[in-house]
Amino acid sequence: MIDPQRYPRLSRIQVPADLRRFPEEELGAIADELRAYLIEQVAKVGGHFGAGLGVIELTVALHWLYETPVDRLVWDVGHQTYPHKILTGRRDSIHTVKQKDGVAPFPKREESEYDTFGVGHSSTSISAALGMAIALQQAGDDRKVVAVIGDGAMTAGMAFEALNHAGGMGEDPNATEPNLLVILNDNQMSISENVGGLTRMLGRLTGSRTLNALREGGKKLLGDKHKPAAKFVRRWEEHWKGMFVPSTFFEEVGFHYTGPIDGHDMGALMGALKTLKDLKGPQLLHIITTKGKGYELAEGDQIGYHAVSPFDPTQGLVSKPGAKKPTYTDVFGEWICDMAAADPKLLGITPAMREGSGLVRFSKEYPQRYFDVAIAEQHAVTLAAGMACEGAKPVCAIYSTFLQRGYDQLVHDVAIQNLDVLFAIDRGGVVGPDGATHAGNLDLSYLRCVPNMVVMAPADEDECRKMLSTGHHFEGPAAVRYPRGTGPGVAVQPTLETLPIGKAQVRRKGARIALLAFGAVTAAAEAAGDELGLTVVNMRFVRPLDRALVLELAATHEGFVTLEDNVVAGGAGSGVAELLSAEGVVMPVLHLGLPDAFQHHASREQLLAEAGLDAAGIRTAVLRRWPDLRPDSSHSPLPAEATRRA
Repeated sequence: MIDPQRYPRLSRIQVPADLRRFPEEELGAIADELRAYLIEQVAKVGGHFGAGLGVIELTVALHWLYETPVDRLVWDVGHQTYPHKILTGRRDSIHTVKQKDGVAPFPKREESEYDTFGVGHSSTSISAALGMAIALQQAGDDRKVVAVIGDGAMTAGMAFEALNHAGGMGEDPNATEPNLLVILNDNQMSISENVGGLTRMLGRLTGSRTLNALREGGKKLLGDKHKPAAKFVRRWEEHWKGMFVPSTFFEEVGFHYTGPIDGHDMGALMGALKTLKDLKGPQLLHIITTKGKGYELAEGDQIGYHAVSPFDPTQGLVSKPGAKKPTYTDVFGEWICDMAAADPKLLGITPAMREGSGLVRFSKEYPQRYFDVAIAEQHAVTLAAGMACEGAKPVCAIYSTFLQRGYDQLVHDVAIQNLDVLFAIDRGGVVGPDGATHAGNLDLSYLRCVPNMVVMAPADEDECRKMLSTGHHFEGPAAVRYPRGTGPGVAVQPTLETLPIGKAQVRRKGARIALLAFGAVTAAAEAAGDELGLTVVNMRFVRPLDRALVLELAATHEGFVTLEDNVVAGGAGSGVAELLSAEGVVMPVLHLGLPDAFQHHASREQLLAEAGLDAAGIRTAVLRRWPDLRPDSSHSPLPAEATRRA
């Protein structure tokens, strides 16, 4: 429970209605307590950190000034919403964030009425808020709608589409402009530093109180904005404002721009919000904030303190001694540097995930061949397609859940044209604490159905490196899909060896039932197979399947069990069933995979166990289907060279 001695004001705030009982003069002190409490709680359990510290004043101001949850407050991405959660009924449970059955790490409608829109991907807030504003307007409801979006999220095309729509509605004399406030939280950061032309433009902007006063006075004098005189003055205002503000982009698309102002100055922030609250039409308030504000170490290392493990606030993050087991991300990071040294045609692309995708070393060693396109997944995929058209060998490093946003481009711009692009897909399958929005549970299904694609899923770290080399040398679109975190601990060989396309590997020769495992669940399948005396196959390729081996095993086994950390619907196991059906083979096939539901946040191990994809779960499922099976010690694993088909 919160200590009322240390937090005399925050301890009295369970929900925003409690906050609004305090006089405005105390909001600064409340912000200080909220910042201290956030540091204390996240230090205990870990979680997203720097972004929340940067919006403390904004969060307090919005919940004090607006009648939330009646008024709608829509957050982008959600990394910055821990302060919002603390003020909206989750203060005493924030220490459970990202844990099984605990507070969700992102806004979640089922969790709270104050979480007006569920979110995990960036750049959705303006579209969602505009939709709410239009629906409320249609219903004759005058409640307020506010969207908060960061400058990093503003780099995505979806944000511009929403700005274009909202700003353009005022040009139609038969339409009514929605009342919408967009707050641009400009801290120069996404997870990494922001890149691109928009970031440079925002850095040049300055505000003008005089212009805002003149604008509002002129609107009252001129009346109908569709009259020629009003249109002329609006254009004159925009050009005159350009003398003071180097960029008038937001004004040009139809938003009234205010700012920039210091987002940590409670007085200035409240003054601006009070002015804008009752203005009609689309408004944009530009605030400047510091990610990690109030915790010196986080301000100095904004990337390192974006998300943290538990730490001592007096010492900060401390590296643990001893050799670390390499993650799949580490394997990719080493491979791309080694392959870049061997192949000058290799180019690396990431949509704002340099650290997460393991590209830090590559970006330093090959800066001219490294392309961070900001939060723009669609552009990343088509950029790779364009590179491939001219003979380059692009590697698009992207999270599974983020590739969903570039799926149309993967199909139309890469696969249809059979272009030579390698997708290094991180966070495939169960991801864990970040929840459903970040899970890669669908990728084998949405990739397997795309013609021309080669789709691979490694069983271990060394195989991941070999598959990356295989995909790089394959002349066409290829994908290597690997999970978050570490693998079974197989030593990674430094060579750039490839695998034969579409060839699986028999890991254990057993009897009666064959376990056909795809990717990260192979180790658990081996453990269950050893106990029950079953054949175990590391399938390696989701597309193309090893047709010859599948048919050979079908002729010598009573049944198959397919295993994958992907949804069963349309997944790798479905490919096996389709192959058998096409060949006229009738045999029982048990498909084990992730549930037909969006899994909530918990550890990766907990979620795999819940899905029955650990060794115990696989054993239980197999014995439930074939109860007469008994552990058979007469079948033992063959030597590696004898079982290896590739």
